[in-house]
Amino acid sequence: MSFGPLEQDNLTSDQFILKGKHVVKTIQMNIFQHINTFNAEFTFPGSIKMARRILYSLLIYLLLAGCTAGEEQTKPNVIVLIADDAGYQDFGCYGNPYIRTPHIDRLAAGGLRADNAFLTSPQCSPSRISILTGKYPHQTGAEDLHAPLPATERIIPTYLKQAGYFTGYLLKGHFGPYGEEQFDWYSRDLNDFTVFLDQSGEHPFFLWVGFTDPHRPYDKGVIAEPHSPEKVIVPPYLLDDRATRSDLADYYDHITRMDNQIGQYIDILRERALMENTLLIFFSDNGAPFPRAKGTLYDSGIKTPMIFHWPSVIGEGYVYRDLVSVIDLAPTILAAAGVEPPQIMEGRSLLNILSDPSVTGRKFVYSERNWHNCDEHMRSIRSERYKFISNAYIGFPHGTPADISASPSWKSLREAYDTGMLSPGQALLFKAPRLPEELYDLENDPYELQNLITDPRYTEIAHELRENLALWRAATGDFSAEERRRPDNTDRYSGIKFDQKKLPPFLPDSLSD
Repeated sequence: MSFGPLEQDNLTSDQFILKGKHVVKTIQMNIFQHINTFNAEFTFPGSIKMARRILYSLLIYLLLAGCTAGEEQTKPNVIVLIADDAGYQDFGCYGNPYIRTPHIDRLAAGGLRADNAFLTSPQCSPSRISILTGKYPHQTGAEDLHAPLPATERIIPTYLKQAGYFTGYLLKGHFGPYGEEQFDWYSRDLNDFTVFLDQSGEHPFFLWVGFTDPHRPYDKGVIAEPHSPEKVIVPPYLLDDRATRSDLADYYDHITRMDNQIGQYIDILRERALMENTLLIFFSDNGAPFPRAKGTLYDSGIKTPMIFHWPSVIGEGYVYRDLVSVIDLAPTILAAAGVEPPQIMEGRSLLNILSDPSVTGRKFVYSERNWHNCDEHMRSIRSERYKFISNAYIGFPHGTPADISASPSWKSLREAYDTGMLSPGQALLFKAPRLPEELYDLENDPYELQNLITDPRYTEIAHELRENLALWRAATGDFSAEERRRPDNTDRYSGIKFDQKKLPPFLPDSLSD
């Protein structure tokens, strides 16, 4: 057996522990393989605890001996695969029986699937910049859609380059020029995956793959066998009509096209013998591009699929059900690469969870919604069971992103609302004034259609969440609802975009002195 050098000098503590656990797993596998080969009966003396003690004693011996038998320790490659507007339920491995995502499903089966992973923002660029900086959107100065990364901010590739990594990104960045310049390499062509691998040479690499699927607008015929509108899942906050079902089928098609591209990448990595030592992370930047999903702080807007695949470290078929936040991804990637995450990052490394899904996760996750065609100052805190949302601009209906308000699904809702044909839950998107606070029991109301904030039975729960949200806002330096306001450029009732400016300037009276 060859385990590679295990000197801790070159590894972070998290990476050292992971390497040790991988050695123990390898020892276990080899012991039982030899036992089975000789068809012998083998029983550890005492108990399973004694067995583990023996195995860990072997590990300590190897560490002290500095075992380097023929295998050089190499830093892992890291590939981030980020979908553009994909809902967390819209993959086979997350329970959708109709959508075709075989390659993503295979990654999940061969690694760890996080079932309760959450974004810090339901908006494209704020979400991406938050993930790359390891900070919450309001801490980056880029909390609004299309706001670029400030020149003072550092993101993952800068830290990795200092550790000898070759870095690049494919297709969609949406983090602005000061983010782009921190990568070594860029291409708009998803087929240039092999070009990047070739140019990385002997260096470990970090690649951010920004797909544009399944973002709108949609084209027909993007896959050989389109999904049937009869076989889609229509969530209860949408109108179940032909237009919406056809819209969902087109959305499914674009997810499958992305999945096909991921399958090509997997084949290339295997052909080049890179799969074993490559950490693949798949997630989405925000929820699906449908009304009451993307751009909202409901689970349909902030919950994301999240898959980790790293054969040399992560066992097959792991499922993690505790709360996870994408704020933890930057520290995790840096720790995996042997880089100490800077203290300015808000997250914490998930490496221990990748090797042991029994590790306890977060008690709360936090998210925020700011300007996205319409201005909002919304903040949320979510526990395993409950969600609390604070709303500032309650005199208007919830702001909907302009690409969604041009969709067939939106038009169906709008027309049915005008004729009084929507259910109370479906009509919530158009209601004004809104309540300043919302509370949902996600166990009994997973689509968040019954606001419990005025129910006296939930007063204590609301108080606890409200207090913890306030503590988080204070600890992270959040700005008030009166600050940094921008004018809307899309009508909240009709969905018509009346101003084509990508990012209107701040209102003068909302800027701090």
